[in-house]
Amino acid sequence: MNVFLTGACGYKGSVLVPKLLKAGHKVVAFDIMWFGNFLEPHPDLTIIKGDVRNPGDFDLEDIDAIIHLSSVANDPCGDLDPKLTWETSCLATMQLADRARRSGVDRFIYASSGSVYGIKDEAEVTEDLELLPISEYNKTKMCGERIVLSYKDDMVVQIVRPATVCGYSPRQRLDVSVNMLTMQALTSRRMTVFGGNQTRPNIHIDDITDLYLFLLDHPEHAGIYNAGFENLSILDIAEMVKRHVDAEIVVTPSSDPRSYRVNSDRLLATGFRPSKTVEDAIRELVGMHAQGQLRNEDRCYNLKWMERGIST
Repeated sequence: MNVFLTGACGYKGSVLVPKLLKAGHKVVAFDIMWFGNFLEPHPDLTIIKGDVRNPGDFDLEDIDAIIHLSSVANDPCGDLDPKLTWETSCLATMQLADRARRSGVDRFIYASSGSVYGIKDEAEVTEDLELLPISEYNKTKMCGERIVLSYKDDMVVQIVRPATVCGYSPRQRLDVSVNMLTMQALTSRRMTVFGGNQTRPNIHIDDITDLYLFLLDHPEHAGIYNAGFENLSILDIAEMVKRHVDAEIVVTPSSDPRSYRVNSDRLLATGFRPSKTVEDAIRELVGMHAQGQLRNEDRCYNLKWMERGIST
């Protein structure tokens, strides 16, 4: 299958591309490369540096499937430049979906976010609950979903609402809870937990990338799917890290009220099964750090890197 992958050089994309190639797909890896390019050359890989906001930067002829990962990722980055966030995560999605329909693309897999639900009081958050996004990032993801779903009669549309992703990637992120706490423990032997009792869903980076492969193989599973398999409090995660790295846990007040448990039964009903855990991610991060493959660099923090002006 010829796959067009946006955000291919990002945190998830850098893990997904080698898996797509190993599975026998031909991949067009499209990315603006704000954070660099860590993809290895391959005969079936074409890497294009371009801006998803500019349809002139890409060609979808002969493309069978699109996996759309590209966005301004996380709430602080989305709030840094709301105009950029809406253009990249919403307007560009509309242009890409329209171009896909006009080019005869059969499949469109959209990476949304579990954060589109906003703050929920329900014991478990299912796909049928109302979306009440509270940040620019959340709102653009909800709009992106609506846009892509409007093309469901023209192509197979599959939407994934991932939990917080954790684990190692060649394009590492250290601004997500599990990765951040593990790096704090490794570098300063001290983890700062804000609040601590908030429950958040998590998913290993190997599982979320395996899910995109699974959906490519199963077009019959159209629709929207939550993807999060471990609902853990931030304090639970810190205690888990402490089992692998001798570090102090410091709990401080938090102004972030979000606390929810994602239900992924709809996804599990398709036959997909996760293969890794949050603790696997922690062990792998500790191991990569010991090998010198994981370093505490500014480019691993999206907001810090974007504040340096890289997005301009």
